[in-house]
Amino acid sequence: MASVATVHTLQQRITEMQPLRLDDRALPTHPGLRQLFPGGALKKGASYAVQGSQQLALSMLSAASASGEWCGVIGCPTFSAEAATSLGIALERLILIPAPGADALALSGTLSEILTVVLLMLPTRPSHRDVERISARLREHGTALIVAGDWPHPESSLRVTASRWRGLGTGYGLLEEREISVRTQDRRGISEHTVRFTGGRIQGPAGATAAQPRLPRAVPQ
Repeated sequence: MASVATVHTLQQRITEMQPLRLDDRALPTHPGLRQLFPGGALKKGASYAVQGSQQLALSMLSAASASGEWCGVIGCPTFSAEAATSLGIALERLILIPAPGADALALSGTLSEILTVVLLMLPTRPSHRDVERISARLREHGTALIVAGDWPHPESSLRVTASRWRGLGTGYGLLEEREISVRTQDRRGISEHTVRFTGGRIQGPAGATAAQPRLPRAVPQ
């Protein structure tokens, strides 16, 4: 008869292996970001809240866009095409609405019918009624919503708690590397993670960067 310790060890191993199973709700997610999400991937029909970094929020579109999916960015007047391209986002498959005004939420709901991932930037917290309405449309169409700001009851909440740049010498040089500390809160609990960018590109978990062309870069937030 198996001991209690053996059963506990087996349960722990099964739990650790579960995120590796194929999930038909999983969306393409960059290896350098998989640690941030339950199951290691963005999920169809789910919402995510990101606070403290426009670069991190935008990078969450990168793998889906590079794999051929259509994405959207709503409410970001400071959007940089150079920074987006460096992250691997295909501009030819990106719908950009920089100044939607009061129609931002309505547009995100409408675009969820045709887009795979939508990045929405909201200056204020949405009402409970609006959240329920948009969440229902996301589930119906299988679209992932990334909100740069506050969003109630997301699949995962990400907050950047620290940011470090490298590359500047004594009054000269280029900002080539950025390392951010990200605190996540989701069904796994609260965790701390590190995400690195080199030349505007996301680094993989082992420090390798995905192959991307070197392009002029705008310094993101």
